[in-house]
Amino acid sequence: MDNTKINAELERIRKGFPWLDIAAPATPGNGIEVLTPEQASRAEAYADSADVAGKCKFVPASGAASRMFKDIFAGEQQENDAVRKLAAELEKFAFYDPAVFGTAPYNPSLTAKALLSEDGLGYGKKPKGVLKFHRYPTEVRTAIAEHFVEGQAYMRNADGSVKLIVTISPEHLGLFEAAVAEFKEQYEQRYGVKYDVEFTFQDKATDTVAATPDGKVFLKEDGTPLFRPAGHGALIYNLDKVEEELVSIKNIDNVCVERLQPTTYKWKKVLMGRALELRDRIFDYLYTFDQLTELRKNMADFAYVPVYNMLQDDPFATPECQELCNEVEAFLRDELCITMPPAKDSRARAQALIDKLNRPIRVCGMVRNEGEPGGGPFIIRHKDGSTSLQILEGVQVNPDDPAAVAALKGATHFNPVDLVCCLHNYKGEPFNLLEYVDPETGFISSKSYEGRPLKALELPGLWNGAMSDWNTLFVEVPAETFNPVKTVLDLLRPAHIQ
Repeated sequence: MDNTKINAELERIRKGFPWLDIAAPATPGNGIEVLTPEQASRAEAYADSADVAGKCKFVPASGAASRMFKDIFAGEQQENDAVRKLAAELEKFAFYDPAVFGTAPYNPSLTAKALLSEDGLGYGKKPKGVLKFHRYPTEVRTAIAEHFVEGQAYMRNADGSVKLIVTISPEHLGLFEAAVAEFKEQYEQRYGVKYDVEFTFQDKATDTVAATPDGKVFLKEDGTPLFRPAGHGALIYNLDKVEEELVSIKNIDNVCVERLQPTTYKWKKVLMGRALELRDRIFDYLYTFDQLTELRKNMADFAYVPVYNMLQDDPFATPECQELCNEVEAFLRDELCITMPPAKDSRARAQALIDKLNRPIRVCGMVRNEGEPGGGPFIIRHKDGSTSLQILEGVQVNPDDPAAVAALKGATHFNPVDLVCCLHNYKGEPFNLLEYVDPETGFISSKSYEGRPLKALELPGLWNGAMSDWNTLFVEVPAETFNPVKTVLDLLRPAHIQ
């Protein structure tokens, strides 16, 4: 990494990022759609009938599961409630194996050691995707296996294939390949599909330099700078390489047992339907702009039509085009919470609306806030006075701004990372997703390396600033669709017990 990039990143760490200006929390009727059963069914049907240039399931799965076992690591050294519960409920976990853990009664600290150490299951250093999550009468499924089961239910392509792109760390490739090899052919026969799986890595070029607490380069013991992965925002580079038009995004640990999956299937299709409905409405507007302006340009070629000669320099000044602009402004305001800044003339107004329409689309499921972790949906005010829907993390909110804190507390929903994206424009061409990232929306986080504190620079999050300039719609989805495994004890929840 060159010194110019290092210096720029250190300066960013020292200066930090600007606070976002929250206009209001997104709530039902003001930024979040709450669909009636009829509307949900209509969207679901639209997902099945609309033309799509390929579907893909995109699963962020990088990193080890060490945070999942934080309390267990601690309990291995000094017994705590987490390891006691692990030992007491051990036989309920899908990873239970008497050859590894012995037989009851289970000693808490020895149970923790058997789970985490290389002499046991070695789960302390393995990625979440290959951990055994769910036990069935005839099989045990890892997290990645459940994503394959989900994929066949709602992401089949017209040729019967299911495309999955899984983002992982390079050192975990062998583990994932082995895990998938155990079930892939079996599931293809069981569900009548052909899986096309691609493992992709976060580009090392997106790593950022770590800083000491006082903002200097953090040096490792060998005297070289420490570089760290720049958070899930770096995955926008991976997403940008996806060729398919319709992409579903869902984290690796957000799965449930198959008997409860039909609710997930339904609402994924609802989100897809709303994304495609939104896509087609936007495409209609863009086609109409094209037709109106082309018509005026063509008619302006006839010298005997003086009114159109006058419009040669401004084909957007016609009454029809202004009516279309009025309709588009109302659509953006009422459907997407986008208000437009004032324009100097009719041409600037129409062009601004065309630019605002012609960008990637994301429809994000939002769950009622019941205390689960996650960012939230908000209406943000930009420097030019316009507004848009954004997903914010708590670290982006100024704690010294009473209005911002009140807006944060007033949020009714949170982000479970349940997205459907449309990545092609109205001419069928893929967007360059890197053009729609807001570089001012990154994070500075506090981390440690070998017990030494540091400051880490994270790129704008994949579903935060990396998608800042997308057209966004928030839709309420049931809490039953959100079943994350943040700690190993979460596997004892009903959603993970068959």
